[in-house]
Amino acid sequence: MSGNNILRAIQMYDFYLYELDLYLDTHPTDTNALALFQKYNEARRSAYETYTEKYGPITAKDFNGGNCFNWVDDPWPWERSAN
Repeated sequence: MSGNNILRAIQMYDFYLYELDLYLDTHPTDTNALALFQKYNEARRSAYETYTEKYGPITAKDFNGGNCFNWVDDPWPWERSAN
């Protein structure tokens, strides 16, 4: 899967999770919705880890330390396909 496809998947999962979060706020005992939330949360986590391991950080929060705050030294996520 290409970097762009992984980013799109992360965005898709974020949308699903946001909508399910809103629904679960008013329907906290809906076990089907909760199962979907858990499923998409795990899928998002997996896609996020895959992307950051292969292409580097997506946000500054992904910075993993070092002597220089250089998380933006590589191309930005949307620039990776052009390289």
